[in-house]
Amino acid sequence: MDTALKIALAYHQARGEASRTRLIGREKGYHGVGFGGISVGGIGNSRKAFGPLLPGIDHLPHTHNLERNAYSRGQPAWGEHLADELERIVAVHDASTIAAVIVEPMAGSAGVLLPPQGYLEKPRTLCDRHGILLIFDEVITAFGRLGHAFAAERFGVIPDIITCAKGLTSGAIPMGAVMVKNEIYQAFMQGAPDAIELFHGYTYSGHPLAVAAGLAAQAVYEEEGLFERARSLEPVWEEALHSLRGLPYVIDIRNLGLVGAVELEPIDGKPTARALSLFRECFKRGVLVRTTGDIVALSPPLIVEESQIAQLVETLSTIINQID
Repeated sequence: MDTALKIALAYHQARGEASRTRLIGREKGYHGVGFGGISVGGIGNSRKAFGPLLPGIDHLPHTHNLERNAYSRGQPAWGEHLADELERIVAVHDASTIAAVIVEPMAGSAGVLLPPQGYLEKPRTLCDRHGILLIFDEVITAFGRLGHAFAAERFGVIPDIITCAKGLTSGAIPMGAVMVKNEIYQAFMQGAPDAIELFHGYTYSGHPLAVAAGLAAQAVYEEEGLFERARSLEPVWEEALHSLRGLPYVIDIRNLGLVGAVELEPIDGKPTARALSLFRECFKRGVLVRTTGDIVALSPPLIVEESQIAQLVETLSTIINQID
């Protein structure tokens, strides 16, 4: 994410619009632990210990609303209008000062927060209107999680910059990447042939082992049709998850692609207690889940079998019926 933000800032400077330095993130957004990522991110615990962070940051509202969207199957029907807040932010700061808007197409670390129908299309339109770059953080959603190579493909909304990692190598070797539209690339290619185009890089950039793992993972995705497989399993996954509706303390279930969340009613004065109890019991039974607050996040591997989905949901059902 820090790389993507630096590219956005340098792109505007290369085009003679150096006044565009402001970055717009979103509440509940998670973009890693670099200073740029936590500055545009919107999770309090990720930010509070590190001072004021980067200046010139604003945030869109998040889209999580149980009253309106509980038990959504796929994209919620309510919430498209929340993206209109970007127009207010532009009016406050003036478009000439804004470099980029950064969102996760589907927020993962905040607890699987799904984009409402029509929501992602609005920032694309507004960014085009005002000359602002749109960045999708697809560290979670890229490479099959939503049944396509990218969430941008799933939603039909093409950003200017995409960040990705995780599925890039199937997690076998650490690797991240930033992808940009051609016009952004070309903006940096105007100097002398031997000049450094962008003064940026990491100690392990372009590591051959990571690149080999990335190429191997991409080959497996294609050869085994794993993106298509994820799409075919989506309705099975959806029905299995929503079978948990009505169990004790379950206040929401939501899903998209091969990802889902079960939200539990919190205990007064003991936030996360129920979810942590469920996590421990699942682990004892050979099922690994992730919890964030009182949300149980679920993201099975793309090679998951229908019988394993059934095992996962049956384990969750048994434990939920037992927890206090």
